[in-house]
Amino acid sequence: MNRRNIFATLLAATGLAAAAKASAAAEPPAGVPKVVYHLADAEKADFVLGNIRNHIDGMGGPDKVIIALVVHGPALRLFEATSTNVDLRARLANASAAGVSLHACANTMAHMKITLKDLLPGFILADKGGVVRLADLQREGYVYLRP
Repeated sequence: MNRRNIFATLLAATGLAAAAKASAAAEPPAGVPKVVYHLADAEKADFVLGNIRNHIDGMGGPDKVIIALVVHGPALRLFEATSTNVDLRARLANASAAGVSLHACANTMAHMKITLKDLLPGFILADKGGVVRLADLQREGYVYLRP
């Protein structure tokens, strides 16, 4: 094996090791349950955020459970920065601070003509749509809840 091949092999191995390490860092600790909450109905927003808070408390804290919230349909309008009530804003901020990942449906956003910048901080784009994100998370081992 010449020096170029050795260098290329070492470079490839280093890249694979770094990728494996990054993947492992993104993986939740073994045994920590993963749950995704589905919110589409605007009238259920307070109830769902209360369930998430109770879920975190019931598990013994945010490090004992991984929670995602996927929002689409009429419920997404509640999380626009300009129209959110103070209580809902605080509850969402508390959920986000506890590590809840917030996913906003790209299809709903396009229909409503809003962007991530129009939403409260913390939301990430479910670029293939909310229902696709829900299915993807279930495939990743998340338990699905729709209160």
